[in-house]
Amino acid sequence: MNRLSTISPAALGVACILAAVTLLSINDVAIKFLSGGYALHQVVLIRSAIGLGVILMIIAPLTDGRRIARTSRLPMHLLRGVCVVIANMTFFLGLAAMPLADAVAIFFISPLVITAFSVIFLGEKVGPRRWAAIGIGFIGVLVMMRPGTETFQLASLLPLAAAFFYAATHIIARRVKATESAGTMAFYIQISFIAVCLLMGLAVGDGRFGDQSDPSLAFLLREWSWPLAADYPVFVVVGVGIGIGGYLISQAYRVGEASLHCPFRIPCPADVGCLGDHRIRRIPKQVGLCRHVADPWGRSILGLARCPVQVRPIGEGPQRSITACHSLHAAFGC
Repeated sequence: MNRLSTISPAALGVACILAAVTLLSINDVAIKFLSGGYALHQVVLIRSAIGLGVILMIIAPLTDGRRIARTSRLPMHLLRGVCVVIANMTFFLGLAAMPLADAVAIFFISPLVITAFSVIFLGEKVGPRRWAAIGIGFIGVLVMMRPGTETFQLASLLPLAAAFFYAATHIIARRVKATESAGTMAFYIQISFIAVCLLMGLAVGDGRFGDQSDPSLAFLLREWSWPLAADYPVFVVVGVGIGIGGYLISQAYRVGEASLHCPFRIPCPADVGCLGDHRIRRIPKQVGLCRHVADPWGRSILGLARCPVQVRPIGEGPQRSITACHSLHAAFGC
């Protein structure tokens, strides 16, 4: 008997989500590395093209074969693709107007939104301990956003919107699980990214709006450039990671309860390190205990998060050194 057949759906889902989070965290770091010299939509287009190749050449032969593109739920796949694209765009637009660490901290609410959505739209049962975790999570987001205070920014609503659209992506995966395979879900996600990025490239890829002083806006609107040969391996890592990681995360939410996976949606250690070292200090004194718990973890990881590799900017404009990971030193303030 195949050993995989003896694994419970819950255990298989957790294994898939852990592997996917690892791959997608590496993917995030690689994209930050590339953000110093390429447009966001160019990076995502190349990433998705490679990811689609991985799905068609590796995943499809091992799973669905030629049936990977066949679907009876095309509108749902398109809706899921739209949710993913909006989640990405609103998150990066938020980065254009607020510190990266704040945006990431607010986006951490996404697992909590998934849990709430799983109850509302899927009818999953969530016990009091999970609801307590949701409440604590919302309090944490309110601490970061500080609505009603002078430090509140309307831009903080953008990563919050990204979290909701990201949650909707995985709820849709649960809704179509009976008829759609994980390979089919991953296939149409990459198709959606490719279509949107091609349209964005035609609209702003010539760099007409690329003269931006803000690094995040410059990342969004920069002129397309031919990739440096030294960056080819990074693009390959990004593409392979999103191809396999996208399949695994689709499989996780397909076979297991959405609310079950939320505790395993652990943020990238480098992000946690910088959040613990820098942003935690902004939490009011009333909840200062959280800082004493998180700060040692952040400091311990921070030493591993320093990235000395330099990325050479591409194209015209001020020549400046941008470190790997979109400059963990500058972007996070570490």
